[in-house]
Amino acid sequence: MEKVEIDIDGKIISIEAGDLARQAGGTVIIRQGDTMVLVAATMAGKPREGIDFFPLTVDYREKTYAAGKIPGSFFRREARPGELETLICRLIDRPIRPLFPKEFKNETQVVAMVVSHDGENPPDVNAITGASAALMISDIPFENPVAGARISRVDGKLIFNPNYEETAASDLNLIMAGTADGIVMVESGANEVSEDDMMEALDFGHERIKKVIGIQIKLRELLGKEKLVVEPAPVNEELKASINSKAAEKLNAACQIAGKHERGDAVKQIQNDLCAELNPDEDDNIKGEIKDIFHDLEKTVVRNLVLDKQYRVDGRGLADVRPISIMTGYLPRVHGSAVFTRGETQALVATTLGTSSDEQRMDSLEFKGSKSFMLHYNFPAFCTGEVKFISGPGRREIGHGMLAERSLIPVLPNKDDFPYTIRIVSEILESNGSSSMASVCGGALSMMDAGIPIKAPVAGIAMGLIKDGDRVAILSDILGSEDHLGDMDFKVAGTANGITALQMDIKITGLDRDLMKTALQQAKEGRLHILGEMNKALSTHRGEINQHAPRIVTLTVPKDKIRDVIGPGGKVIREIIDKTGVSIDINDDGLVSIASADAEAAAKAVEFVENLTQEVEVGRIYLGKVKKIVDFGAFVEIFPGTDGLVHISQICDRRIKNVSDEIQEGDEIKVKVIDVDQQGKVKLSRKEALKDGLEAADAPTAT
Repeated sequence: MEKVEIDIDGKIISIEAGDLARQAGGTVIIRQGDTMVLVAATMAGKPREGIDFFPLTVDYREKTYAAGKIPGSFFRREARPGELETLICRLIDRPIRPLFPKEFKNETQVVAMVVSHDGENPPDVNAITGASAALMISDIPFENPVAGARISRVDGKLIFNPNYEETAASDLNLIMAGTADGIVMVESGANEVSEDDMMEALDFGHERIKKVIGIQIKLRELLGKEKLVVEPAPVNEELKASINSKAAEKLNAACQIAGKHERGDAVKQIQNDLCAELNPDEDDNIKGEIKDIFHDLEKTVVRNLVLDKQYRVDGRGLADVRPISIMTGYLPRVHGSAVFTRGETQALVATTLGTSSDEQRMDSLEFKGSKSFMLHYNFPAFCTGEVKFISGPGRREIGHGMLAERSLIPVLPNKDDFPYTIRIVSEILESNGSSSMASVCGGALSMMDAGIPIKAPVAGIAMGLIKDGDRVAILSDILGSEDHLGDMDFKVAGTANGITALQMDIKITGLDRDLMKTALQQAKEGRLHILGEMNKALSTHRGEINQHAPRIVTLTVPKDKIRDVIGPGGKVIREIIDKTGVSIDINDDGLVSIASADAEAAAKAVEFVENLTQEVEVGRIYLGKVKKIVDFGAFVEIFPGTDGLVHISQICDRRIKNVSDEIQEGDEIKVKVIDVDQQGKVKLSRKEALKDGLEAADAPTAT
């Protein structure tokens, strides 16, 4: 076994290898504190034939034994990966995928398992580093190491790989990955952080990433295997020259057609004509060669149009944002809705308000509790004009939804002021460009339409980069083709005051800080433009919540009265719900939330709860109901669940022989509380109440 470690700002990160899972291509244990992640990387023995993509699979699993827990499922074993595990799979996949040789087609799998968790140090960013280290020491052709880092900022101080407590107190949660040359992946949430502050955090993180890369290189020197040599596929230069001469000019014209489908059809027709002319016998090998050469030519044409002529495929300038149209309140029965259209990207976004019973229950190694804000993103095939089987959300849908959710969290109202559970659903109806950023814009608008008092509107924009040597172009509001053929996908969301979320993936070895700074500034200009368009449609939240949304009234009852509200087996609370039609939640602290779209019903339920939990006041007069008559007096209920004894001597100001001569069971009578003894028994007097001469209408009524 070999072990390498480094101390960065008092955080010790160690990587060891050579002793565990020795039949895998490369295996490491990466550790920070007592959190340990085992990462194994393995490849198949031969390439997959007939594919034009790299068959990489990344799996991340959290084992509950790592934290000394038994799974809560019926089978008491880990099931399919949860949402958090899926998101971390993406965090590992995104930075390493572009760093494999283009020609490498062997099935490759990276598996990361959390085998020890100390409850303080998150495993996610070190899983990125562990994946790179496992690949580096393996025979898999991966020779440009990458490392992950999380950067938080607490009281203005930047912190490397913070613990959970530090992250919770931070106004910045930045996850990033980079090579020695530059940053390759960013995933961040922030509380309206400025572009300059974000840039400072990225610089801070990259300096520490380079140190972690150093120990990976050292580990590779100690026990790295010989790498598989991948030979570039030979290029048929004669065929390439023929395709370039026949198609370059036609492609140049086709790539300047503004409409997505019209442009796609024109490009496809050129390719089909080439195949018919150059491959009349329909040889599959020649067909594959034509496809590859044609794709490279299309990429070159599009990139040169941008770099040489500052011309984009839809005719816009580099910093221009496509036309925006917005409809709010589009869906009549939902609590809030918006249709956000930007060019050929369209999102129908709906907001639903619920109570605390609608919160999502969470139980993972890193978090146990509930979520009161959710954003779900759906991407049906018809939004791109395709036909596909409809299934549950995949990794992409979960990742895009979480990015949009993270973008909106900083502007949510305080839970004490707005005690609702909020669910947003973004249905992508058209897609050509960033649909996740359309979901951010539509999500903010739909919340405002629902009457949610968000702190400020949020807009998002996707940026692109095309770089060829010294020629560089940064593109605002990129199209799908610009994303596919470009070198970077860079998404920024935020308010007019600052950034709330940032995501970046690049296909080149790294992005230097000057380009990053320029891209952030250009993104800010685009974001402010989109916010201006949103402001024209809806400048602030509605004055009150939607008429179809539940009204939530909260009140606090003493903890020792919670059982009185619930009743034996929930009998009392069910009775209140049945009589009023409201929804009631009560927590362990005595906070009662009553929800109903009917204000009168909610008020009635509040009255029920207050009557159940009120304390008896000595000297106060109540209008009570006679529940039982006995020889020595009568028991009178002064409010639900509380009664007292009116002794026969306290029924009237004269001596009586029988209680029933004056009152009967079921009568409503005024009584005055004259004493409450140490056992809590209540003594009442009708005589004293009559003497005070109050009218029954003036006295509190028991219900």
